[in-house]
Amino acid sequence: MKLKIKVCGMKQATNIAEVANLHPDYMGFIFYEKSPRFISEVSAELIKYVPNEIKTTGVFVDESAEAVKSLVAKHQLKAVQLHGNESVAYCQEIKELNVEVIKAFGVHENFDFNILSDYEPYVDYFLFDTQTPVHGGSGKVFDWTLLQNYNLQKPYFLSGGIDLVHANQIKQIADERLHAIDINSKFELEPGLKDVNKLKEFFEELNSSLLA
Repeated sequence: MKLKIKVCGMKQATNIAEVANLHPDYMGFIFYEKSPRFISEVSAELIKYVPNEIKTTGVFVDESAEAVKSLVAKHQLKAVQLHGNESVAYCQEIKELNVEVIKAFGVHENFDFNILSDYEPYVDYFLFDTQTPVHGGSGKVFDWTLLQNYNLQKPYFLSGGIDLVHANQIKQIADERLHAIDINSKFELEPGLKDVNKLKEFFEELNSSLLA
């Protein structure tokens, strides 16, 4: 099955249009002010013009539920990615917005996958990222063998420092629960500005790798 691709951390108008032309499955827009990829109000207005088949995803970190609801409605977001310490009840509330809910967790050596069970009914996907104090964007890859400890059936996104060189390695992951690859900092010319040619190469490489 073809893996979905999410390009995260979009913030510049022309770049948003160029990346949309590559037809990723998801495009992520970060509404977290402390992120160098925080999207301005002006650029956020362009989200609604992204082609309908691309799932526009708002990324939030411990934001109020009311603010998330407002931004989902304003920008017609199709998915919400929660990248902070959001509770199960919070995820349940966001799920009622009729959007896909992606709950991110930073994975490390001592990560307890058992905590995911309570979240499972209220999210569409988990996202496994590299554990970092700044909520993602570290550019570092975590030890993917740790996913052997994940025993739920909920599909997931794989994130954290994924680069062009990982396309063949991703092909080796024999896990039907792997839904999508989330790419960001390794495909940038500067924070929030994606290298379109490098993205295109990754798209082609990943798809040809999966067909090989």
